[in-house]
Amino acid sequence: MNFIDLDIEFIIQQLERLNQETQPKWGKMSAQRMIEHLSDSVRISTGKSSFPLEIPEDRIGRMQDFLRSDKPMMKNVEVPFATENTPLRHEEMALAIDELVLELIDFEDYYGEDEKKTALHPYYGHLNYDLWILLHKKHFSHHFAQFGLIED
Repeated sequence: MNFIDLDIEFIIQQLERLNQETQPKWGKMSAQRMIEHLSDSVRISTGKSSFPLEIPEDRIGRMQDFLRSDKPMMKNVEVPFATENTPLRHEEMALAIDELVLELIDFEDYYGEDEKKTALHPYYGHLNYDLWILLHKKHFSHHFAQFGLIED
């Protein structure tokens, strides 16, 4: 699978194609919940949100190898920190998109200050900027395909 780049203009253009009635090809998230979920994941990458490690430490290497691979994320995976019942934070989708853009800018600023920084992901361990980029590309591509914004 070809993964999207984290180009903010492209991301905005794609997300603006969605509306409250847009249904996913799989899964149970609404379009707005998916956008807010992407913001949540970027917040994890900058340490604004944190969750404990959910996997044994001896699996981290294999999980990070997956990030470096061209394999897409599996469909219909449920994780405890991203549920369909998480309440929406914003009254409208445009505000959720604005929040995501700000989180992506903060991500670049956070790692631009010190490329040696890391943040803990509950399933991939401590990730540096390069590994977070790989994860975000896979993750955004996964959800964009889920909502038909890109081919899967």
